[in-house]
Amino acid sequence: MFSIKFKYNKILLSITFIAVIAAGCKKLDQEPQSAATPPAVFGSTDGLQLYVNSMYEILPDAGALVRGDAMSDYAARTSVPDFLRPGAYGPQQSTGWSSNDWSALRNINYFLINNVRPQVPEDKRRHFNGLARFFRAWFYFDKLKRFGDVPWINSPMAVDDPKLYGGRDSRVLVVDSIIADLDYASQNITTTTDASRTQITKNIVYAFKSRICLFEGTFRKYHTEYNLTSSANGLLQQAADAAKAVIDANAFSLNTGGGTDKAYRQLFTSTTPVSNEVMLAAVVDPALGIFNDANWYWTSATYGDRLSLIRTFVNTYLNIDGTPFTSQAGYRTMPFAEEVKGRDLRLQQTIRMGNYTRLNGTKQELTPPAFSYTYTGYHPIKFTLDDISMDGGSRNTNSIPSIRYAEVLLNYAEAKAELGTFVDADWNLTIGALRRRAGITGNTSAKPTTVDTYLQTNYFPGISDPSLLEIRRERGIELVFEGFRFNDIVRWKRGELMDKEWNGIYVPELNKPMDLNGDGVLDVAFYRTMPTAVAGVTYVSVADNLSTGTVNPQRLNSSNELTWLTNVTRKWDDKYYLYPIPETERLINPKLGQNPGW
Repeated sequence: MFSIKFKYNKILLSITFIAVIAAGCKKLDQEPQSAATPPAVFGSTDGLQLYVNSMYEILPDAGALVRGDAMSDYAARTSVPDFLRPGAYGPQQSTGWSSNDWSALRNINYFLINNVRPQVPEDKRRHFNGLARFFRAWFYFDKLKRFGDVPWINSPMAVDDPKLYGGRDSRVLVVDSIIADLDYASQNITTTTDASRTQITKNIVYAFKSRICLFEGTFRKYHTEYNLTSSANGLLQQAADAAKAVIDANAFSLNTGGGTDKAYRQLFTSTTPVSNEVMLAAVVDPALGIFNDANWYWTSATYGDRLSLIRTFVNTYLNIDGTPFTSQAGYRTMPFAEEVKGRDLRLQQTIRMGNYTRLNGTKQELTPPAFSYTYTGYHPIKFTLDDISMDGGSRNTNSIPSIRYAEVLLNYAEAKAELGTFVDADWNLTIGALRRRAGITGNTSAKPTTVDTYLQTNYFPGISDPSLLEIRRERGIELVFEGFRFNDIVRWKRGELMDKEWNGIYVPELNKPMDLNGDGVLDVAFYRTMPTAVAGVTYVSVADNLSTGTVNPQRLNSSNELTWLTNVTRKWDDKYYLYPIPETERLINPKLGQNPGW
């Protein structure tokens, strides 16, 4: 299993390359050419495999994956990120450019420049070079999303190399180079299948290329200030072609095991990756003591961010018949137990509602949203296991997907819609299939012809194409909390969504206990003046403390919706589309310049 192999590789490589690692340069931490090349590594297939395995550390681990949407428009959290608070974040606080942040690139480039020994057959060397170039593409895509223009470094550097203190290369050059790396990888990686879902295969290369090209194609289309719109369609076509390569390989499908009320969540709670849909995952290995902390993060009052979906977003989940929930009369004043009924079945597999239960010792107990963990009432369960014994520490035994087939379908649909070539057959193959898996019975075979005005008004006022609007709806719902949302907002140039009010469930009446899951047991009450308590009910104050002048971050808005942290300013600025270059790095190398507005 990969986790065993990886643990061994880390030990071996730390010994073999101790001289190489110790000799790194400060700027970009690139490796001087004069460093010794260990023949034991570059002179055998096993040695190359060991080296390349060290590059897997570039991939996000389970902890990073379950925290991927900690900063997003559709979730309230304990505190407003400094990045979104005016004056709280700048070049002095910025990270991501230190020598440690570039060390993985040095490792890759050192491998590529030294993998030339004739003792290894050329096709094997090209295979391993393909893997290394895939990881370089992954590395640079992360840098591109964060900083935009970055230096493109494709070889180890001598200590006197002028590029160590040069400027940044354009995003055009960086993206072209990333795509060149992925094209090489797709042509030379020989691995086509991997049962463990931890190894890079041809299909994963194509899936990742579709992700990158969709990001950059839409970024250039909507960020007209870059004057790169003429190249957007070429990238979108590459996104569609790469996604279609995965689809046509017929190696993956949407998981439907367990039925429409279970299949979606199985993807995130299974110990072994659900191999028909999950393409790449951060796996657990209890035998080696490798777990993750998803339960601790999502069900702790103090450890995690207490992410909670907001009502504006929950309203985008369709009715089970495929009609918009917001087309119903009175949807604004539906209490929680009513509004969640008869909806897209992914909703009940994403938040606590209805008959959701958790194991408490030996008993399964009905478990409503807990206001010790949620701020809005929309309490996530997507990555958590339904066992309270796992709620503290790193105890989770579920593997976490990082690439899955559903994303490929969404990438294909969006790229085609942006190109204006999206037809009914494409809808049926992609959005229709995803909705059928979620139990939706209507409007799954042909693309829509009318605009959902709620979605358009609240999220995408500049979009009039009904198909594109629905694809964006579907992407938000299907990939919720999987780490895509902020980058989607960036590429769509919809930063203003980050200012959305963190609103929660509708509260019909103060001081009146509510039954949140319809089991006949009263769960929570909201008050301004504490009433006589009812046993078993959680009481939540929505009043300011007048005696101390303290503003309560939990309150009701004018629509009687619960809100959170409306007393903390969040104001989007277009400079937030890129992070600032850290000030410490600019002091070392003034030629780096600074991103606009910072």
